[in-house]
Amino acid sequence: MASLPIDTAKFTGIICAVPPTPRIANRETGQLRVDRDTGKTMYQVGLCLMSGASADVVTVNVPGEPSGVQLGMPVAVRDLVATPWENDGRHGVAFRAAEIRPLSAPAPAGKGAAQ
Repeated sequence: MASLPIDTAKFTGIICAVPPTPRIANRETGQLRVDRDTGKTMYQVGLCLMSGASADVVTVNVPGEPSGVQLGMPVAVRDLVATPWENDGRHGVAFRAAEIRPLSAPAPAGKGAAQ
């Protein structure tokens, strides 16, 4: 299924609800999941996405450790996408971003970061 881009500018706030942790690929060996494109370790971050009077916490996967992102901190998210999935009768939505950084951190040169 195709990934669906999410316009993060529509949210009134994005807060780190669960600090970054490395994704485990194999629980028996402890091997970490690695991004196929970049070779970086994949991390997961719980983000509280706020819009008006509602808020949802979603787990977002990101390649590389999000430097400086801590619990309760407002963050900026670049290239957030949602990908519907189905496996053995179960289904859901996986979220992935190209980058998650503290909102106060400057955007990398040449890359526009949306909140």
